[in-house]
Order: sequence, then structure tokens, then C-alpha cells
Amino acid sequence: MSAEGRKPRYMLVFGGLAALTAIEVAVAFMGFERRVTVMILIGLAVWKALLVAMYFMHLKWETRALKILAAVPFLPAAIMIIVVLMEKF
Repeated sequence: MSAEGRKPRYMLVFGGLAALTAIEVAVAFMGFERRVTVMILIGLAVWKALLVAMYFMHLKWETRALKILAAVPFLPAAIMIIVVLMEKF
């Protein structure tokens, strides 16, 4: 579906991003084990990045090839996160 066919609901996405940020702040102060806190925060950050990419960068309405091109940087980022987590803990 093209962007002309439907208007994205920016305020709804903004509300979702604000809610995820509030959850991140709450998780940071909940007192979980450090490894658990880091994993939860990384998961929430990835979720927020996907929301921004899909709606504010309009990837939801783009071709499959452009979506794949935009997703390629996530692989090296995931590898770097895993390596850093393995060193720190």
C-alpha cells in the first residue's frame, strides 16, 4: 500500500514512543539484575527504532528492496551489541 492511500497516525506513534520511553525509565529504576536490565533496554530501543523507521521514515509503505536495504545495518549493530555484552558480563 502506498503512502498516498493511507495517512500514518503520527500522534499515535508518538504516544507509543513516549510510552516505551516511560517503560525504559521505569525498568532502569526497578532494580533488576544488570544483565536483565540491559537486555530489556536493548529490546525496547530496537522496538522504538523500528517504529521510527516504519512510520517517520515511511518504510512501511516502501518496496521490499528498500526495506531490506534499510534493515542491513541492523546485522552489524546486533553483532556489536552481542560482543559488547559478552565482554561486559
